[in-house]
Amino acid sequence: MSNNFESAYQFFEACETGKGWEVCREFCHPEATFISQASALEGISSLEAYCEWMKNLLVIIPNGKYEIKFIAADEERNCVAAIGVIKGTHTEEGGPLPPTGKSFVADYAYNMEFESGLIKHMNKIWNDSISLQQLGWL
Repeated sequence: MSNNFESAYQFFEACETGKGWEVCREFCHPEATFISQASALEGISSLEAYCEWMKNLLVIIPNGKYEIKFIAADEERNCVAAIGVIKGTHTEEGGPLPPTGKSFVADYAYNMEFESGLIKHMNKIWNDSISLQQLGWL
């Protein structure tokens, strides 16, 4: 198993359980970038900001749980790809609306690009409009 694979797995675990940048930064370049075409993530361009966004999401969706469906390393390209499913229910204050009590299930993928053993860039592929509809936010 490669160091990139192990670091990506540990990053995924920390990020998806809402540990925030404080824990996730161990696996990333300080200036790691982030991109996603999901409108819910518009304006987020650093991996630090994304990790904090996930941390905040799990405050308003405290039962949020993820499951890794696939993870693999491409050593030639210094990348690790992961596919996951996240589920949860909006039960706490702090979202775009008061708690709806509605649940969501979302498939998503991460592509993490490494440099010198640390994530330098991550792309998230996620159809956020389905999740937002399920939660009653759209």
